Amino acid sequence: MRSITRRLASLVHLAAPLALIFGGVVLLSLGVAYLFIHFYRTVDGLPDFVTVLTLQFLPRPIRGILLLVSGLGLLGVGIWKLSGVAVIPLHQAAPVDDELVLGYRRKVLPNIVVLSGGPGLLILSPIGTQVRRLTCVVPVQDPVEYYYRASGLFNLQNVYYVVPTPVPMQVVAELDDGTQMDVRHLALDLSVAARHVANLKLDGAEGSALQITRLAAEAIRDADAIILGPGSLFESILPNLLIDALREAITQSAARKIYICNLMTEPGRTTGFGVADHIKAIKRYGGFTPDYVLVNAQRIDPEVYRIYAAAAQEPVYLTPEEYEETALLSLEHGSSRGVMIEGSVVIEADLASSVIQYTASLSHPTENRAVRVLRHDSDKLGLAVLELLRKS
Repeated sequence: MRSITRRLASLVHLAAPLALIFGGVVLLSLGVAYLFIHFYRTVDGLPDFVTVLTLQFLPRPIRGILLLVSGLGLLGVGIWKLSGVAVIPLHQAAPVDDELVLGYRRKVLPNIVVLSGGPGLLILSPIGTQVRRLTCVVPVQDPVEYYYRASGLFNLQNVYYVVPTPVPMQVVAELDDGTQMDVRHLALDLSVAARHVANLKLDGAEGSALQITRLAAEAIRDADAIILGPGSLFESILPNLLIDALREAITQSAARKIYICNLMTEPGRTTGFGVADHIKAIKRYGGFTPDYVLVNAQRIDPEVYRIYAAAAQEPVYLTPEEYEETALLSLEHGSSRGVMIEGSVVIEADLASSVIQYTASLSHPTENRAVRVLRHDSDKLGLAVLELLRKS
């Protein structure tokens, strides 16, 4: 319904001319009708096909209804066809002969909602120039001030941050060994690096008791695509799905759901997870399966691999054991072969780049060391997302 309203809105500048045309057609039809009546009353021996064409074998009320329905149908089709032409009003002092009306195929920009943390949204933010609106629904446990500061600092275009609930809630993770702690602290505790999250819950509240904000509800309602990630699965993406109202809004939305899979496993959170495990977690907490999943296909060099291995992290790659069936997708830069996993079309693409990051330890805060790390590449990821949206 939203797309229909959006298309018909292009006729707003033609409202007055169309009204005059409609009035002229009605008067013309009345004139033709009067001439037909005069013709029938004054001419004898009309051929039989004239009687059939003018529906003389039907009672007048039925004839009138059929003609009205047919006329309204043709009028509706005509208006719909006309709305496919974009009309540009020219507000300049120029002779009538110099004015030009152009018809062209319109490019409708999508509304996109992102469920991710601040860093993940900053990676996607460059596509803000190519969408109507890019809205980040921040994790329920994080204060929104950080995201507003980040948005102002980078001067992001068409990028907005909204909170899912009026009051932040803490999210507790229960690990596979029964340990419970704040989901944000898992990455800081090396003693749980070999564990993974078995259950996620809100601390001190039920998801059914929380109301989502009007801005978050409207953003999801108007979305053409809902992107999960990039970002921590259990810290940045899944917490909002614990809110019943928000989860239901997403499942009821006709928007395409796209999940950007993590590049690496996270110690204490997704240790041992493959692509299928990430999708299963979304299905478990969200009640839906993403339409598409983007997975990095780039193999990292041994040096970077050793750095991550020392931190108990492994690359998240697509493995043949996870394949269910294959699907051939027609994309702008050629066809791409995806595979079906847990009901999602999983597409491998080059989505990451190695970057130099300077870090400092808690024991020596003044000493920095350069480390090569793997990060989602803004340009590569943005291109993959936009291409997928254009074709889907």
